[in-house]
Amino acid sequence: MIIGEIRRHLRDNNPIRVSRSIRDLAYKAIQVKEKIFKETQKEATVEDIAKELNVEKEEVILSLDAIQDPISLQEPVYNESSENIYVMDQVKDSKNTDELWAENITISEAMKKLSEREKNIIRRRIFDGKTQMEVAEEIGISQAQVSRLEKNAIKRIKRMYK
Repeated sequence: MIIGEIRRHLRDNNPIRVSRSIRDLAYKAIQVKEKIFKETQKEATVEDIAKELNVEKEEVILSLDAIQDPISLQEPVYNESSENIYVMDQVKDSKNTDELWAENITISEAMKKLSEREKNIIRRRIFDGKTQMEVAEEIGISQAQVSRLEKNAIKRIKRMYK
């Protein structure tokens, strides 16, 4: 009973919880991979493993990824005397920065407080890059009305975030 409890503890106390069936499939995939390597002296492909286990290749990939230990973004992957390169440097996304994420939330919240007509005009003018004349033709109002509604919407957004 004690050995069973120790096994359960070791199995269940991982940083990320993975279902037993997925873990079992991963361990079977590793065994098949080793078996194929012993027989052919070549690395087994995902397709070979999936065929041997009679499962989809996506299931094999998912299961093998699921048993990988997570690593810190602060983990060094390259070290040259005084210069370290970290995992974060390798996966950095300059397009979706924290600042951009915060701005997008702010813009999204501001847009919720506008009327449908104002949202429509702002979306077309700012996000779609259309001219006031194009927007006016599309929604059936004058260019002067588009200008006035756009100006008022922007004023209201500025007041909200001052």
